[in-house]
Amino acid sequence: MRFPRPLAVAAAVAVTTPVVLFTASASALAAGASAAQVQNQPTYAELLKAAANAQKAYEEAVLAKEEGQKKVKATLDALDSDTHPLKAATIAADKSAKEAAGAEDAAEKAVADAKATLEAAQSDTEKAEARQALEAAETDLATAAEAKQKADAAAEEAHTALDDARVAALREYSLVQDGPQKALEAKKAADAALATAKECVREDGLTSLAVGLPAEVVAGTTVDFTLRVTNGTERTLTVDPLTFFHVSGEPAREKSHLEVEWSNGSDWQALNGNEPEHIAHIDVLKPGEQNDVKLRMKVDSEAQAADALALFASDASDAYNPCVLGPMKRYDFELLPAGSKTGPADDAEPGRPGENDDERPGAVKPGTGTGPSAQGGVSKQAPQTVSTGTDTDGNLAATGASSATAPLALASAVTVALGAGAVLVARRRKAAGNV
Repeated sequence: MRFPRPLAVAAAVAVTTPVVLFTASASALAAGASAAQVQNQPTYAELLKAAANAQKAYEEAVLAKEEGQKKVKATLDALDSDTHPLKAATIAADKSAKEAAGAEDAAEKAVADAKATLEAAQSDTEKAEARQALEAAETDLATAAEAKQKADAAAEEAHTALDDARVAALREYSLVQDGPQKALEAKKAADAALATAKECVREDGLTSLAVGLPAEVVAGTTVDFTLRVTNGTERTLTVDPLTFFHVSGEPAREKSHLEVEWSNGSDWQALNGNEPEHIAHIDVLKPGEQNDVKLRMKVDSEAQAADALALFASDASDAYNPCVLGPMKRYDFELLPAGSKTGPADDAEPGRPGENDDERPGAVKPGTGTGPSAQGGVSKQAPQTVSTGTDTDGNLAATGASSATAPLALASAVTVALGAGAVLVARRRKAAGNV
C-alpha cells in the first residue's frame, strides 16, 4: 500500500536524524572501534533496515510529488473553467457589477439633466416640476450608487473565493513539492552509512596459527596438525578460516603431490588445492575464545624435494561489520623425497612478510559460510602465546581500517603461484551471500 502524500514526506524527513547517527557509528566501526565503543551504536542489520526505509520513503515522496502535480494542475484547470461554481460566481458577479455601474451612470446623467431643466425653467410651475424631477433623480442616483457598491463587494468576494481555491491547491502541492529532495538527502545519508559499515575492518587480534605443522615432510607420509583460530578482539565474531597450500614448481590447475584435508568432526573434507579456500565455518566465537580445526597433510610417495608454503587467515563478521579481517600468516616448509631421514620434528614457523605480503587489493567481505562447522569446538580460555614463531617474524603490521583499495596482506607466494587476485577472488566468492 502506498503512503498518503503527507506520510511519505514525514517518513522521508523522519529517517534523516537517525541516519546521521548511523553514519557516525559506521565510521567508528570502519576505524576498528572496540566493542565497548560500538555497543550503543546501530547494528549492520539496523543500517540495512534504515537504508531500505529511506529508499522506500524516497520512492513514496517521488510518487507523492507526481500525484501532487497532477492534482494541482487538474484543480487549477477546473477553476479556470466557466462551468466551475466559483468561476461561474465571479462571472455572474462581474456582470451584476457592470450592470450596477451602468445604472449608476444613467442615474448621474438623469440628475445632471434635471439640474439643467431646473436652470432653464421660467415659470413657477416649471420650476416646481423641475425641482421634483431633480429630487427623484437624486433619489434614484443614491439607490444606484448603493446597488453598485453592493455589486462591487459581491464581485470582490467571488474573486477572493476563486483565488483562495487556487492558493489552497498550490499550498497542498507545496507540502509534497520538496519531499523528493529531502527524502533523497536522507537516502544518501543512509546509503553512505551502510557503505561505511561494509568497509573491511582489520583486527590483528583475530589470529589463525598452525600448531604442529612440521618444517619438513617426507614423501609418502601423512602428518596431522591443527589450525588454531583465536578471537583476541573485543567482538563476538562469526568466522570463516581461510587456507591455502602450494608446492613450488607445481603448475596451477594440475593435481598436486600435496593433499590437505580438514575434519568437520565426522569426516574429512579435502581442500581443492588450486586456490585459497574457506573452511570450518564458526558461527560464534566470543572474545577470548579459540577454535581448533584438525587438518592432515598427505604427500604423494613420488613427490620430489620441493619448497612448499601454507597461508592461514580468518575472515569474519559481527553485528556491526559484515567484513572483519584477521592478519594472514605464511608458513614455509620442505617436502623431502621418500625415505629421507629427518631430525627432530620442528614446527614450521610463520615467516617474515614478503615484499608484496601487504597488498591484498579490494576491501571484500567474508561470507557466513555454508559448510560444516569446525571439529573440536570452542575453548573458553585462549592461550597467551602459541609456540609457532616470534612476534617480530610472525605478526603483520597493523594497518587500521581498510578502504576499497586498502592493503590487507596478500602473500607474495600466492602472487607468484596463482596471480595477485587469488586470495581476493576467494574472499569475494565467500562474500557473495553475506551482503
